[in-house]
Amino acid sequence: MLTTYLNILVIFSMILVGYALSAKKWFNNVMIDAFSKLVLNIALPLNMYLNMIEKFEHDQFMTLASGIALPAISIVATFILSKVFCVVWKVTPSRRGVFQTMFTASNTIFMGLPVTTAVFGEQAIPYALLYYMCNTTFFFTIGISLIASDKEGASMSWSFDWREVARKLLNPALVGFFVGLVWMLLELPKIKPLIDFSRYMGGLTTPLSLFIIGMIVYQTGWRNINFDKEVIGVLLGRYVVSPLVVYLLGFVIPVPALMLKVFMLQSAMPVQNSMPMLARAYGADDVFATSSLIYSILSYLFVIILYLFIWI
Repeated sequence: MLTTYLNILVIFSMILVGYALSAKKWFNNVMIDAFSKLVLNIALPLNMYLNMIEKFEHDQFMTLASGIALPAISIVATFILSKVFCVVWKVTPSRRGVFQTMFTASNTIFMGLPVTTAVFGEQAIPYALLYYMCNTTFFFTIGISLIASDKEGASMSWSFDWREVARKLLNPALVGFFVGLVWMLLELPKIKPLIDFSRYMGGLTTPLSLFIIGMIVYQTGWRNINFDKEVIGVLLGRYVVSPLVVYLLGFVIPVPALMLKVFMLQSAMPVQNSMPMLARAYGADDVFATSSLIYSILSYLFVIILYLFIWI
C-alpha cells in the first residue's frame, strides 16, 4: 500500500514542478507546445519501441497471446458503452471524442505498471503488458481519431479519404509501438546504440508529460479546472464501468485468477497522461482533458484503497 501511494505522490510531485516553474515564468504557452511536440513525436515513440523489445520476449509473448482476447474485447465493449454514455449523460458534442477516449483508455504504463508491480509483484508484469498492448492500440488509433474529431465538434467520421485516415492512424507513437512489436516478433538483434538512444530519449516521456500537465494547469488557472458532470462521467468510466466489464467478461473468457486481477487493476487506472497534450495538439478541449486527468489522479488516492480491499 505504501509503495503504491509513493508512486502516486511522485507523479503529483512532477506535476507540481511543472506548475511551480510556470508560476516563476520559466515556461509559457510556447514552451508547452515545444515540449508537447518533443514528447509526441520523439520521446513517446521511442519509449513505445523500447517497452516492446525490452519487456517482451518472442516465446513469452506467444505463450501469453491466448490471454489477449479478454482485454481486447473489454476495451471494445467499454468503448461501445462510452458512446451510449455520451447520449445518456448528455455530453457536450464538442467534448465527445475526448470523453469517449478517456472513458475507455487507461494509464497503463506510467501509472499502471508501477502500481501493478507494487501490488502483485514482478510476476504480474507480463499480464500488465498484455493489457497495455490492447489499450495502446485503441488509444493511438480510434482514440486519436476521436480526439481529432472534436475540433469540428462532430462525431468521428470514417470517410474514405485514405490520406486523412492514415495521417490520424499512423501517428508517431503507434508507429514506434508497432516497430517494437515487429522487432520483437522477428527476434531482430538489439542494437546497443539504438537501445541507448531510445532509453535516453524515451526517458523524457514521463517527466516532460507530467511537467506539461502542471504547465497547462497553471496557464489554465485552478478556477477553470472544473469538476463538472462530464468529469464525473469520465471517472465512472475509469473506475466503475471499465473494471466491471473486465470482471464480467472473466465469466465468459476463463483466464488464470492472477491474470484477471491484473487486467481489472490495469483497466481501473487514471486518465492517460498524454491526454492534455493530444487534446491541445488536435484542437480539442484541453481544459476538459486536463480537469479529467487531475481529478482522476486525485480520486485514485481513495479508489485504490477500495480496490485493494475488494480484489486483493
